[in-house]
Amino acid sequence: MTGTAGTRLAEFWPLFGLSIRTPRLILTPVRDDQLPGLVDAILAGVHDRSVMPFGVPWTDAPRDILIRESLKYQWSLRAALSPEDWTISFAVQHEGRIIGVQDLSARSFALLRRVSTGSWLTLEAQGRGLGKEMRSAVLSFAFDHLGAHSAVSDAAVWNAASLGVSAALGYQPNGTTLAEARPGEVREQQLLLLAREVFRRPEWTAAVEGVEAVRPILAGA
Repeated sequence: MTGTAGTRLAEFWPLFGLSIRTPRLILTPVRDDQLPGLVDAILAGVHDRSVMPFGVPWTDAPRDILIRESLKYQWSLRAALSPEDWTISFAVQHEGRIIGVQDLSARSFALLRRVSTGSWLTLEAQGRGLGKEMRSAVLSFAFDHLGAHSAVSDAAVWNAASLGVSAALGYQPNGTTLAEARPGEVREQQLLLLAREVFRRPEWTAAVEGVEAVRPILAGA
């Protein structure tokens, strides 16, 4: 969304004025005009169908249901957002095209100062360091602009790519848990914890716009 309409909407819903730029990526909270590109990225495929990397097996849904539920999920995040419980779903754009989503979430952020992350990338975009770049972007935003003290994440123990990104950024193992990946399918999940002081920062600095307007919504101050 661009021009006067986009500017006015950002006045009413400040998250639409938020952006994070890295050397290769632009991250913005998902807007309605980005939903077609988001659906295209989902339908392009985000993981090997023989495994399920997500805690909720949403990619197993038939095509029509997958599209509808993906849109409903994005709209539900906006409706539920409050300083006590929020998730920002960032559309990740590379060379003018959406290639994935990077979520940043928190509960009781003003008290706990802890965020959690989750993400996906199209298969075509994987293996190029973009997953690390987009997670570095939201961690920099959380630590440097929102005042977060720690971040958590998790991944299936077999998910070497995700665990490798976490290790490269400074996350430490924080126990394991069992989860149902698909009906009747149990997997071991590695829990991870990152303290702000051990975050392995990238060589670049994320360029953040619109943070002053969203800080009261997310941090309650």
